[in-house]
Amino acid sequence: MKLSQIVEETGLRSVCSRDDCEIEHGYVGDLLSIVMRSAKENTIWLTVQSHVNIIAVAALTGIKAIVLCEGVEFPDDTIQKAKEEGINLFTSGQNAYILAGKIYSLGVR
Repeated sequence: MKLSQIVEETGLRSVCSRDDCEIEHGYVGDLLSIVMRSAKENTIWLTVQSHVNIIAVAALTGIKAIVLCEGVEFPDDTIQKAKEEGINLFTSGQNAYILAGKIYSLGVR
């Protein structure tokens, strides 16, 4: 599914959007070592972690988009690093459980 369709259907707010890539998987998690171990390539990642290390995790695993849930905002250094690495960033006021359910119902597994 195209990232733009997920954004439209779930009401995500774009912070840094580089490309309308294919999203094949979803992942929810806040512990970076577990995300590195478990997330797949072409994933949309839902988290409340906002520090710059999330960009390194995304780049290493092939995660294409990161969504900060619960109204958390990205710091400037994270946004800058995402632009350098080509990682799409979004925010949502929803909690990860509700948002994951919506993305799952769209067919992203």
